[in-house]
Amino acid sequence: MEIDKTIDETEAVVEQTTSFFSGIIHKIQDAIPTLLVAVVVFFIGVLLAKLLQKMIKRGMRRSNIDETAIGFFQSLIRVILYTVLIVICLSILNVPMSSIVAVIGAAGLAIGLALQNSLSNLAGGFIILFSKPFKAGDFIETSGVSGTVESVGILYTRIITVDNKTIYIPNGTVSGSVISNYTEKKLRRLDLEFSISYASDFDKARSLILQAIQAEEIALKEPAPLVRMGRQDDSAVVVFTYVWVDSSNYWELRYTLLENVKKQFDANGISIPFPQVDVHNIQQ
Repeated sequence: MEIDKTIDETEAVVEQTTSFFSGIIHKIQDAIPTLLVAVVVFFIGVLLAKLLQKMIKRGMRRSNIDETAIGFFQSLIRVILYTVLIVICLSILNVPMSSIVAVIGAAGLAIGLALQNSLSNLAGGFIILFSKPFKAGDFIETSGVSGTVESVGILYTRIITVDNKTIYIPNGTVSGSVISNYTEKKLRRLDLEFSISYASDFDKARSLILQAIQAEEIALKEPAPLVRMGRQDDSAVVVFTYVWVDSSNYWELRYTLLENVKKQFDANGISIPFPQVDVHNIQQ
């Protein structure tokens, strides 16, 4: 009798286990068509999203929208499109919309608390986009970094430095910092200082500097360059030199004038003094 009872219990357990796994298999079989549809929709949606982004980008360029705005809106549109695609796929899998909304709301709250800095960067991106302190291709200096703006994304502004390094600065930092835009204006004034000794002829030195400026075609004649005595230091007379130049030629003119004025001074006996101190010995 005990053996028969054990056999009956074993058969019952086997039957329950078999029934359990059969139910799972049936559910998987029933879900496979829906899952396949969701996967197909996802991949088609990814392709359509990329195509739509290209079309939007092409349309914005035809509308002569600034490249900075195009890069920002592309990043924003990409996030929106993929969020919508994920919601559609979850709906195909028969996930209740109320559950999707609840999950998105909870996730949004958690992400908002965890990524407060990122949200400030997003807001900073909008500030940069609408206030337009610079555009792609401008040479700027901000937050201790200088370089050419390559793009403005949702969270970061990408800058290429003169030594070809890529720097990513948070948009919130950029929007809250002082920004110097060196190429927004077509013309830029080059400011130089040349020091000569008190024993040297100031008028001759001034004439040599003006000759060096006039010899450079990229130095603008209007507004006229200014070369005047700017300061009398302990060891030298400092000559202030102001000359206007196209922004794109700024550095070329700067280096050329520094080199040529030094050569002119050497050739004409204008000395550039070292710091010196006069010592007087008073005998009593």
